Amino acid sequence: MSSILVVEDDEVITQLVRKNLACEGYRAVSVGKGDDAVQFAMRGMPCLAIMGGLRSGIDCYKVIQQLREHPKCMHIPIIMVSALTSLSQKVRAYELGVDSYITKPYSCEELLATVRRQLKRVQQTMLSPLTRLPGGLQLERAVDYKLRGSCPWSVLYLDLDNFKAFNDAYGFLKGNDMIQLLGSICQQVVYEYGNADDFVGHVGGDDFVVLTTPDREKVLCNHILERYKRESLAFYRSEDVQRGFIGSVDRNGRPFQFPLVTLSIGVVSDHLSCAYSITEVSSLTAEAKRLAKQSTSNISHISPSLNWPATAQATQPMQPTQPLSAPLAPPPLSPAAFSRTSGPSTEHKSYHYAEENALASRYK
Repeated sequence: MSSILVVEDDEVITQLVRKNLACEGYRAVSVGKGDDAVQFAMRGMPCLAIMGGLRSGIDCYKVIQQLREHPKCMHIPIIMVSALTSLSQKVRAYELGVDSYITKPYSCEELLATVRRQLKRVQQTMLSPLTRLPGGLQLERAVDYKLRGSCPWSVLYLDLDNFKAFNDAYGFLKGNDMIQLLGSICQQVVYEYGNADDFVGHVGGDDFVVLTTPDREKVLCNHILERYKRESLAFYRSEDVQRGFIGSVDRNGRPFQFPLVTLSIGVVSDHLSCAYSITEVSSLTAEAKRLAKQSTSNISHISPSLNWPATAQATQPMQPTQPLSAPLAPPPLSPAAFSRTSGPSTEHKSYHYAEENALASRYK
């Protein structure tokens, strides 16, 4: 269950809020400093934030501004609880992105009702109803945020192979479970081995996207592939696992044997982030996904220029990578103008990761 972040440096108020949230089944995490609030929001991804009083560190308005400016946290509902009742203070809070403003003194019933309303709103409008991951507009904003920055970054595009056959043979509920599994694995691996500000999004269906940095892409791919291959076996009947294939029918109703669902990951490493637009990044990831699904090796390389397709070069499988330590607070990305035509001509590579034999009798 996702947690609710409580930002308050008054211990008595903190314990009261935590107790009331726990009675409603919510798990609360409390911090007493603004810096800690931002760090936890980046790493812990709470489902909601309650901003109380801060007498030390950066003020609540600064925390709100930082959360709203970063695409990883921009969807988190923020409830501000304050003794300040002036119209100007309320207007400032709402302009910065506060979703609800509660003035002290308040009743616990009012706070809990506001929490329920905000959680329902964000689940209905901004997150995937199946995986509770951001997608759509938030994904576009996350890519645009990276494009405007000056730091190298990478896009991981994950897609399940042979999923249609699995869905037909086992039913859509099992298919939903498989999609939820992949989303959960992505979140867990990014939390353990990625950067604090790495973004995990659900494009739709069985497609996911991870935004990370070039130094983390290999370790993330290794662990995602390994965990998926191991944990996905629990979704099959034992006889299908032993045979290594699913007995089903094809689109024309004819009996057919389909491989177990495998995972392909297409990776675009953008070392020249100012040289591309969001449309071109989308095209690059589509090409990376296509080549990853066609590759029978673990890694292949192309040059992401406009002269597609480039020749693919098979390489040796990746060796296991040691876990990388992740900082709690990533450095801010500074804005930078970008232009595709005026970008540097330095060679830029994409990496494509796929499970072995992902193409064998592929049905999708």
